[in-house]
Amino acid sequence: MFGVSAMLGRRSKGRVKGEAYECGIEVTTDTRHRFSVKFYLVAILFIVFDLETVFLFPWAVNYKQLGLFGLVVMVIFVLILLVGYIYIVKKGAIKWD
Repeated sequence: MFGVSAMLGRRSKGRVKGEAYECGIEVTTDTRHRFSVKFYLVAILFIVFDLETVFLFPWAVNYKQLGLFGLVVMVIFVLILLVGYIYIVKKGAIKWD
């Protein structure tokens, strides 16, 4: 289907066709510049600490059924995450200087 579309479809090669789409705003500078590593670090840290909620939500739903053992396991899990967060703050990984 893609092949037929490519063979039979219109070909429009214009100046606008090859440009990057920036929310309707015309591009005035080169779009191929390097991002700071801080952006990637913040994104990775967000994903790691956001996944924490994926593990905490089922625990919160089944809290009464899990009993004391479930509580101890989740407290240990949250403490490990807290130690990781304190380590990140002490290392200055989320400082934007």
